[in-house]
Amino acid sequence: MQIRKWEYKDILRISEIETECFPQEPWSFKMLASSFQSESFCGVLAEDGGEIIGYGGITVAADEADIDNVAVTEPYRRSGVGTAVIGELINVAKARGAKKIFLEVRVSNSAAMQLYLKNGFKGVYARTRYYSDGEDCLVMVKEL
Repeated sequence: MQIRKWEYKDILRISEIETECFPQEPWSFKMLASSFQSESFCGVLAEDGGEIIGYGGITVAADEADIDNVAVTEPYRRSGVGTAVIGELINVAKARGAKKIFLEVRVSNSAAMQLYLKNGFKGVYARTRYYSDGEDCLVMVKEL
């Protein structure tokens, strides 16, 4: 497995994975492509044999960062890909001077919550009816 930064040519496949992993509210191709216009955003992905198997994105502003998305294709879940992607996002945040990293996760997504807890994130509060379908989210933070 190799971790590297997104390139524009990767966006189509990332968009497909996004739709597979987040059918309720995926980032569109246009949203993913527009991330290249923001200097505060950094996207990383995991590849296995040239195939994109996971990715994540982070936005860093001043001393805080927000993990915007993390996704791993079904066959590679629970194999360390998510941890590797999150680890690289944490490295990006540190390198850009962040002191805290925040993220939001659906309260029904226990697998993601376990992954974030394993990587040092802690739940801080819930946002009710955060998602368009009315589901709450848990806001999590990691101190760097």
